[in-house]
Parts: sequence; C-alpha cells; structure tokens
Amino acid sequence: MTHFDHFEECMGTVFRFAGNHELEQSEFDEALAMATSLLHRADQIFSLYKPESPLSRLARGETSVAQLPPVVEEIWDECERWERETDGWFSAFTPQNTFDPSGVVKTWAAKKAAEHLLSAGVLDFTVNAGGDVWVADATCERNDWRIGISTPVTIASPEAGVLTVVDLFGTDYRAMATSGSAERGEHIWNPKAPGKAPANELVQISVIAKDLVEADVWATAAFALGDRAISTLNSRNAANPQNQIQAIAVWPDGNLDGTEGFIDLLAKASH
Repeated sequence: MTHFDHFEECMGTVFRFAGNHELEQSEFDEALAMATSLLHRADQIFSLYKPESPLSRLARGETSVAQLPPVVEEIWDECERWERETDGWFSAFTPQNTFDPSGVVKTWAAKKAAEHLLSAGVLDFTVNAGGDVWVADATCERNDWRIGISTPVTIASPEAGVLTVVDLFGTDYRAMATSGSAERGEHIWNPKAPGKAPANELVQISVIAKDLVEADVWATAAFALGDRAISTLNSRNAANPQNQIQAIAVWPDGNLDGTEGFIDLLAKASH
C-alpha cells in the first residue's frame, strides 16, 4: 500500500488527491497524469478568463455551441437539467446573458478525474476541489470521512477557522460543497431577481449529497434561495426520500440553520 498526496493547480484553484493505492508506481503515475489532464482540458475549454477558450469565443458571439467541442453541448444540457431540478434557482446564464457554467464545471471535472482513478484501480482516496470534497467508497482512513466546514470569512482573516465538522462515515453521503461570499464577494446571482441581482441574504451555505456535482449545484442554488434555502431543501427531501441532501446555512448576523437531517451528520468527539 502506497500513500499519495497530490496537489494540482488548475481553474484558479487547487485540487488535492490524497489516499492509498496498490498499483505499480508507474501505473499510478500514468493514471494520475491522465486524471489531472482532464482538469486542465476542462479549464482550456470552459474558462472565461482565457480569451481564446471556446467558451470565451462563444460569449463574444464568434461561434456557436454546435461548432464547439461536443463536451460544451454536454455541459449545456447538464446545466439545463440542473436548472429544471432546482426549479430555476441554478442558472448558467449570467446577468449579461452569457453562458457561464462555472457553477458546475469544476466539480464535473473533478468527478471525471476521480472516475478515471477508480477505473485504473485507485479505490482508496479523497478529492478536494478548491474546498468541495468527495470521498471514495473504499476510503480506509477513518478521519478522511470527516470534513471541516470553514467559518464564513476569508482564509487570510485571523478569524478563519472551522465552523463545524461533519462525519460521512456509515452514511450514503460522499460529497460536500460550499457556496459563499467570503473569498469572492457577491459572485452568485439570484436568477429570479430583476436583472439577476447578486444573491446576498446568506453569507455561506454548505450542502452534503451523494454526488459531488449535485452538492455543488445545490450549494449555488441554495445560496441564491437565501432565507428560503433550508425550508426548500426540507421540502425537497420529503419528496425525495431515497436521495436526501443536507445543508447548514450561515446568516450575516451569525445565526445558523440546517436541514432536518443535518444534525445527524455532526462529528462526535473522539475518545
């Protein structure tokens, strides 16, 4: 058993792959290189910060979805599906009406990378995609199932720290994603507000789900929902008993609220 802990800078953030494998080192290195190349390929296609990326060209009206790599249409369709799933609270169209799937691409690419490692025989690992976390089914280290939720301040602040810790061990949950304004300011818009105004009723919400992309999308949607987020998620869970998602929200005054099942996920003190 060989331990690994790899950091990959991509998409303006850092992806961390950590765990154990039983492959020959050359096999593992090849699998990891392919997995991380999937991240960079997604960045090259979907980054709106790269002027010549296919998505930047699309935003400028220089091309069409049909003329771009097929994966763009795949993500377009995926965003439309999530918009329906969230009753319109997740939207990949900016206030300027340009297509911006950044609310799904990072975790979609991380999931693709994780799936490649699994197919190569790497089964015991976790992925941290810029703060959004996924745990593989066969993860052996007990502590790897515990995920800290940061306080809703920038990591450069002296007040930065851990708000609480959730423990996914023994549950069906495998992922957690957080949306908030601490690091990037008001970057999430309310798709149902006039002019798609910035969402600002919450300062942070963390969503726990079975799937990493689902957690990420619902974190964005729930942040846009604001003070309706927790009640909406509780109603969603009541209608979807086989696919629950849980969340904890932080208000500007420091008050907290969580879905009905969130408290069951709080980590217990070790003895």
